[in-house]
Amino acid sequence: MSLRGRMVLIAGTAVALAVMAVSVAAYAGTSSQVNGQVDQSLRSLTGSILARAGLSVAGPPGGQPPGGSGSGSPRSTDKLQDPDEGLGLDGDNGPAFGGAPGVVSLIHADGQVYAPPGERGSIPAGPRAKALAARGTGRYFTDLTVNGTEIRVLATGIGQQRGALLVALPLADVEHTLSKLLLLLVLIAAGGVLLAGLLGLLVARTALAPIARFTRQTETIAANPDRLDQERVDVHGGDELARLAQTFNRTLDALDRSVQAQRNLVADASHELRTPIATIRANLQLMRDERLLSPEDREALRIDVIDELDELTALVGDVVELARGSKLGGEPAEVRVDEIVTVAVERTRRRAPELTIEVSAEPTLVHGEGDRIARAVANLLDNAAKYGRSGVVGVTLHDGTLTVRDHGPGFHDEDLPFVFDRFHRARDARSKPGSGLGLAIVRQAAEAHGGFVEAANAPGGGAVLRIGFGPTVEIGDAALRDAVSPS
Repeated sequence: MSLRGRMVLIAGTAVALAVMAVSVAAYAGTSSQVNGQVDQSLRSLTGSILARAGLSVAGPPGGQPPGGSGSGSPRSTDKLQDPDEGLGLDGDNGPAFGGAPGVVSLIHADGQVYAPPGERGSIPAGPRAKALAARGTGRYFTDLTVNGTEIRVLATGIGQQRGALLVALPLADVEHTLSKLLLLLVLIAAGGVLLAGLLGLLVARTALAPIARFTRQTETIAANPDRLDQERVDVHGGDELARLAQTFNRTLDALDRSVQAQRNLVADASHELRTPIATIRANLQLMRDERLLSPEDREALRIDVIDELDELTALVGDVVELARGSKLGGEPAEVRVDEIVTVAVERTRRRAPELTIEVSAEPTLVHGEGDRIARAVANLLDNAAKYGRSGVVGVTLHDGTLTVRDHGPGFHDEDLPFVFDRFHRARDARSKPGSGLGLAIVRQAAEAHGGFVEAANAPGGGAVLRIGFGPTVEIGDAALRDAVSPS
């Protein structure tokens, strides 16, 4: 189901539940009120009949039932002469469960039922009514069905000598009123649900219009990746959709920078690859006519080809390393940076025995990739060996920061901001071997570990390069005992 359909369904359901709750409450309240009016009418009718006979529902003072003489003996003789017990029911000739005056019946204490003359129906006397008549006190309401007519009955005890008075009113008008109310509420509820659905559809269309526009724009951008640097999503207002559009635009900016960086890397690598490939090609062409060359020239050509192949291999390796990006390739592990520095220093000493390398490395543990950290450290030492030959190189590892200082020519001020850029080589360094990717790999390794790189000129001459590989991890006592001591 689409988002628009879900919004319409949720809105319709919510309104339907609300309308149903209001309808049920309205019907229950109206039903209670109408039934209460019927009960009040029954109490009024009963009270008027008893008042006409000089009786009271609550009974006379002293707790004796109405009409009682205190003797407790039934008035059998008076019953034959006055069967309605003096209540004056002889003149109450009302319709059978259909008129406003109601229907009246009298149940004597012995269980006999008296219906006034002219009544076309009598109220049935059940066991509960006869028990009330025999007791002579109390009252209750009940609903009965007589000849298919629903009636509401109020039974009132009028003393042990007189029995109980039953007064009934029909419920046809009440049922008719409630039926019409129920039909009206059903129609209102159906109309409310239909209206809620229509309004929900309208609201959904209005609310989703910016999303539809956003979707069309993103589809256009996705269909034209070559225009990634030009196309952006329009931002309107400051609501959640505007924030989403801004976030999407920032994502496009980052993607555009990444694409441009990849394109620049490919273009720069292609440019750098042309020189060794052209040199190798020229040498191989000369070697086709090696019969015309002297042995010294042939040997020089072979050495030149090998050197160019080594440079080409190193360049390809550096490009592959840069293509990994500033992101760790796998789950980081605990890496002892001081041990990596020690191994890299020994390697540099073997390759450049004329260098004097002074090392001060304290035990340092970080989370990261050991091979990338080792590659970065090796590149820093190779850079110091290249530009600080026949001198002293200082290597210090303190508080998680590795500092390599040489005593070479240092950096020109205009080159300092670009020291760690890809393929950047100072004017003085262009004659030296290398691809200009070594320090770029150092920066990428530092960024992959959440660290930093810095380049500066030393006060006494030479270059100072610093690198950090993110937060350090505390090393236990056992690891400290096994740590490599400064050399």
